[in-house]
Amino acid sequence: MTELVPLDELNAAAPLSRLGPDPMPVGSFYTRSNFEVPTVDPEAWRLTVSGLVGDPMKLSMSELRSFGESTELVTLECAGNGRIYMDPVPDGAPWGMGAVSVAEFTGTPLARLLAAAHPADEVAEFVFTGLDRGRVEPEGDINYAFSLAAGEAASDSPMLVWAMNGEPLTPAHGAPLRLLAPGTYGMASVKWLTSITAVAEPFTGHFRMKYRYLGDPVASEGEHVGPIRVRSLITRPLEGEDVAADLEIGGAAWSGTGTIESVAVRIDDGVWMEAEIETPRGRFAPTPWSLSLRLEPGSRTIASRANDSTGNVQPLESIWNENGYANNLVHAVTVWVVD
Repeated sequence: MTELVPLDELNAAAPLSRLGPDPMPVGSFYTRSNFEVPTVDPEAWRLTVSGLVGDPMKLSMSELRSFGESTELVTLECAGNGRIYMDPVPDGAPWGMGAVSVAEFTGTPLARLLAAAHPADEVAEFVFTGLDRGRVEPEGDINYAFSLAAGEAASDSPMLVWAMNGEPLTPAHGAPLRLLAPGTYGMASVKWLTSITAVAEPFTGHFRMKYRYLGDPVASEGEHVGPIRVRSLITRPLEGEDVAADLEIGGAAWSGTGTIESVAVRIDDGVWMEAEIETPRGRFAPTPWSLSLRLEPGSRTIASRANDSTGNVQPLESIWNENGYANNLVHAVTVWVVD
């Protein structure tokens, strides 16, 4: 059953109640598109690998799958998640906290395909182009395209995905093939993938240049948006709920820069209390956390704050930037405690 919360005609948020350690139903997985969903003939579709490679390829799906497959449970988050909590709110899709979801993805490890193509030593990046197409300024009509640095593309993380939760990709999620770059914000996971091009110079296409930090106090000016910043979200209770005084608070935490080391919870303006964290069910899966408390009756605000193994911690206030990216401020919900 579809439970998405429509944001506009192209984008819809996932319900936080569905976010947890297990794969979410595909109908509850958030959707994000810059252009209209393209119509793709899966029989005619081919993946082209070209540019600075010794062995160019044009592959059908069966040929691609001959390179082997793997399955990963992955937390995928949009770079704009939390944008509406910035002040002032930047332009862009008005995401609350629902632009994040978890699913089990199956596909070919990208590194295997690239190795078989024999890229030249001078390759700096690989450009991934989708079949979705639309108009942007000042370029005009373009296809969505994004790039990964050669080292990142050749690592053991990126996948060429054709299945989600054991079923073929749906059109909304990039059928018949998408790139998946775990640990990196979702703009890099190009949907409706049709070509991979090896290039010697950094890619300067529209979306590669759009997803940069401008005016962000903790990033270099113009730095490309990349790894997901550490975040925890409260998934129970939800905002505005009536709850019993004896309450188990729980949620999920993740980071693209390290593993989750701890999650702390605060009630109103009290002290931070350490929650219990569980082992995530995969290297890219969220870390479940929980804390049982007895709360005083009345209105109570619950906040959660995660830190990761590289020393990154969620900020107490929004870190504003011009494009509204990577706002990983502490998450808080206000509930009514019934005696």
